[in-house]
Amino acid sequence: MNKVPIKILDCALAACCAFYSFAAETVKQPAVDYYAMTMKVANQVDSNLSAKIDWNKTCGKIKPLHGVNNSPVRHNGDFPEFREAGFPFVRMHDTAGAFGGNVYIDVPNIFRNFDADPEDPASYDFTFTDAYLKSFEKTPAKIFYRLGTTIENSHRLKAYRIFPPKDYLKWAKICEGIIKHYTQGWANGVKYNIEYWEIWNEPENKMMWKGSRKEFLDFYKTVAKYLKTKFPHLKIGGFGHCGFFEITRKIEDCPTRGLGVLEWFDDFVKMASDKADPVPLDFFSWHLYSDQPLEIVAHADYVRKKLDAAGLTQTESIFDEWNYSLNSRQPQLRNNVGAAMCAAAFCAMQRGSIDKAMYYDATPNRTYCGLFEFPSLTYTKPFFAFKAYNDLYKLGECVETPNLQNENLFMCAATNTQKDQKALLIANYSTKSRNVKLEFEGEAESVLVIDRDYIFTEINTVLSENKVLSMTPFSTYLIRIK
Repeated sequence: MNKVPIKILDCALAACCAFYSFAAETVKQPAVDYYAMTMKVANQVDSNLSAKIDWNKTCGKIKPLHGVNNSPVRHNGDFPEFREAGFPFVRMHDTAGAFGGNVYIDVPNIFRNFDADPEDPASYDFTFTDAYLKSFEKTPAKIFYRLGTTIENSHRLKAYRIFPPKDYLKWAKICEGIIKHYTQGWANGVKYNIEYWEIWNEPENKMMWKGSRKEFLDFYKTVAKYLKTKFPHLKIGGFGHCGFFEITRKIEDCPTRGLGVLEWFDDFVKMASDKADPVPLDFFSWHLYSDQPLEIVAHADYVRKKLDAAGLTQTESIFDEWNYSLNSRQPQLRNNVGAAMCAAAFCAMQRGSIDKAMYYDATPNRTYCGLFEFPSLTYTKPFFAFKAYNDLYKLGECVETPNLQNENLFMCAATNTQKDQKALLIANYSTKSRNVKLEFEGEAESVLVIDRDYIFTEINTVLSENKVLSMTPFSTYLIRIK
């Protein structure tokens, strides 16, 4: 198993979905019960499966779905593990522990006195965020910057930074200074290619926003309009929606019940698509923690259909928090089950309507980090699912595969433009072993296996001469083809 030399800050943070313990209130349950559907699908098994892949049938680009939230914290250092896994994006939210480590990323960490002048460089303290972001320069990861604050899990004891700003326009001007510093070199800054700027995170969550829904809508409108006027070339969006559990689960099983999350989304979309007074929304970001890949599909479809129906067809759907299930202490988060879930999710998202995705989380000492063991700092099996998907991402061209998702068999294939390099990613997200007959031109150069016994190990014997792949329960396979 590979060792990862990681120097990190010794700080812990309860994960973003800690708000799920909130007291329940009743909300209307939609007529479609996708949760019952996904549970039924999870128990279906067909031992007579086959898949034919034609390398000439391409279907667009492999999407950047293997992004992450955060990382180990290093100052002016390097992230070799980010290069190895090829993470295409790193989202900056809840960075470095409680209150953003007091010095990183968050607006109140950088602009420490709200009464100061946002046009004066001396009003900003970029020191630690500069040193942290510099470490990504040698990696493929593009920074996805969340403008806002870190979750305050102990808000009931006392809340500090999650109240609506007392002056929305001034808050927007402060964000302007942050953006100029990191994209235009203002205030002794840098010129990074940071395209995506996300306004706030989970305002439905009482741990993130102490104001009302109307206050948030007014806040977002003010900030988005101002920033888009100043930076028309950048992507301005939000709002890191808590999730749409009500469309797929029984109401008593919804961790967000009582928060009115569907109404928040509807009102937000209505505001953004108002023809008389449209509000910039280059991307809509949303979250889901689940152990069902098909639940991701259902939520993605819901988001895309709502946006399109409102005329927001150019608004990207960005799934910027996800992970295995809701319980960060489950061992499956870091074993072959979590790896198969990640690989299955990549395949399902590639087939679906999600444009970009970011896993929560890649901070080694955080309970929601499924990519590194802590404190041993070794790579987990899910880490290698990311690395396997990156093989396809580097090839570039997506190739059509049979849709066997209802059998809990998830597939994604890719080729380069010359069609002299090819790869196939397959996840058996099932409790049963199964044999799958594969049909494709070319010969398998190698088969890398992630299952109960192996961690991204070359085991070519699992693919027979007549291309029957023998798959163990909850297993992942990367087949490189020449």
